[in-house]
Amino acid sequence: MKICIMGQGYIGLPTAALFTRSHCEVVGVDINEKIIENLNKGIIHIEEPGITDIIKNAIKLKVYKASLTPEKADAFIITVPTPYISENYSCDLSYVITACETIIPYLEKGNTVIIESTIAPMSTDETIKPIFEKAGFTIGKDLYLAHCPERVLPGKIIHELVHNDRIIGGVTPECAVKASEVYGQFVEGNLMLTEAKTAELSKCMENTFRDVNIALANELAKICAEIGVNALDVIKLANKHPRVNLHSPGPGVGGHCLAIDPYFIYAKAPETAKIIKLARDTNNSMPDFVCENVKKIIPKGKIAVFGVSYKGNTGDDRESPAYEIIAKLSTNYEIAIHDPHIENPDFVSFAEAVENADLILILCDHNEFKHLDYNFISKNMANPVIFDTKNIIKKVPNKIKLFNYGNLYELN
Repeated sequence: MKICIMGQGYIGLPTAALFTRSHCEVVGVDINEKIIENLNKGIIHIEEPGITDIIKNAIKLKVYKASLTPEKADAFIITVPTPYISENYSCDLSYVITACETIIPYLEKGNTVIIESTIAPMSTDETIKPIFEKAGFTIGKDLYLAHCPERVLPGKIIHELVHNDRIIGGVTPECAVKASEVYGQFVEGNLMLTEAKTAELSKCMENTFRDVNIALANELAKICAEIGVNALDVIKLANKHPRVNLHSPGPGVGGHCLAIDPYFIYAKAPETAKIIKLARDTNNSMPDFVCENVKKIIPKGKIAVFGVSYKGNTGDDRESPAYEIIAKLSTNYEIAIHDPHIENPDFVSFAEAVENADLILILCDHNEFKHLDYNFISKNMANPVIFDTKNIIKKVPNKIKLFNYGNLYELN
């Protein structure tokens, strides 16, 4: 089977890798010339365990190549970004539409087209299907169209793409069957066949569920800071209940999924989806909450920001709330950013960030931040203070002051 994958990012590239491992021929298409050039040399632009070795081996076996243009194939998979339109929170389908229009000259009767990009409910039927019908195809007869969303955790993408159950949403039952045959090449989890619109809403609701629950924890952290209660103790004790699982509060929600997908539902029914919108507003308010408490801890000086990735132990900084926090603080503070997982010429080493800093602000739960060199910190900070917004540091020496969401009420 030959597969053409449109988009070679956090989802497209791992998906391509796994198809090659299952002896499929894969063409990975992207509009970024530098990414294409590097991929064909085996140079990978995302941090994800296992991908580099698979792609290098696929290149060696001549079953993978990166390209700026599609090729004829048995199946086409669309994995391009779907941002939201800030004016009305709706799903921006422009990249998906462009990708679909781009593959039309390469389509043949009997091909399968799969949209993996997260899209708003009804998008496949109302927007994507007409593109191919206009080109002369009959969906479910000579072209098979489906929406098959991914559900993966950065840092474990290869494992989860293989082992997680997969939703296969066909425009027709025949489309679902054909799409399941494509993923059957490597997916070991259950292939759950359904309608495209059901698959679309299921994917959005998976991330909305998580976003709403994080918002509940973040709201609790705010309440506790206001009334003088340790939020972390509340969560720990409440979770002893056999049917309670409160999440951990944090500096906000990032990533392409949780920070965006709930809006796709809200935009479809804004008068009804009130909880979803309120949760988004709550999570979007956390950068301001962090900045307010930073100002209470130190009114001026240098801040060593530790971590800008939205997800610990990855280099994925899409929609990271850290950038909003940094932008807000940079107007009044000197900022030094340290993130061992992201290559950025403006970022500095641990030592450079800590040197003469007045506060260490932890915004990401990288493993490197869970056990810091406290001796170095004590010697190089005049008055050592850490504000841990990810609640990953359990204990510090007496000479270091630690703030987290358990004791912010001390600042009031």
